[in-house]
Amino acid sequence: MTKKYCGFDIETAKILPEDFGDLHDHRPLGISCAAFWCEDTDKAEVFYSIDSNDNAAEKMSVEDLCSFVECLIDKVKQGYTIVTHNGLGFDFDILAEESGRLDDCRELALNHIDMMFHFFCGKGFVIGLNAAAKSIGVSKPEDIDGSVAPQLWKDGNHQQVLDYVAQDCRLTLDVALTSEKNKKITWVTRKGSTAYFSLPNGWLPVNEAMNLPLPDTSWMDNPWERSKFTAWLK
Repeated sequence: MTKKYCGFDIETAKILPEDFGDLHDHRPLGISCAAFWCEDTDKAEVFYSIDSNDNAAEKMSVEDLCSFVECLIDKVKQGYTIVTHNGLGFDFDILAEESGRLDDCRELALNHIDMMFHFFCGKGFVIGLNAAAKSIGVSKPEDIDGSVAPQLWKDGNHQQVLDYVAQDCRLTLDVALTSEKNKKITWVTRKGSTAYFSLPNGWLPVNEAMNLPLPDTSWMDNPWERSKFTAWLK
């Protein structure tokens, strides 16, 4: 391995209606907590703000989010490659808005590895992190996902959400490392079979993945454009 990976993830704070449609339509979303997990460490580092009563705050402050951005920048300086699953189209976009550090988040996003974006650039559709994780024998917990995390956080179940965001970082690392080693990412399809996408040169950072040839999406009714993920960079 030539790269040292550092998995990164955030959890949003805003509680949304059950049928919320496009998550981005409800911005600003706030960030309740964030985490990263470096592959050569045995646990994640988690971040959240503290309110005036020394309890976990409803959402992270701008000051604390700026400190988190600085931590990510430091990890890159230390030689780590940040890796996410949809970090370009979501995590870094939200982090830029909430912290006000647009230029720094743009730079981080362009130079990090977003597995979902690389996959999308090659195939024209996306897969979930859990579909990829299940194909290598790991998975998210069944009793929590990103849609219920804001309510859990508000209800005071902070440790459960912190454990969840940490595990997402770990799953991201597991998928990234296994895929890099095998030169392909596998996933469990909706039909229950296992499919794969070749990675002959390993994972590509966003600024290289966006230069891949456009895939054939003629079989799709409403294919997504890459701008769905990249528009905020401009």
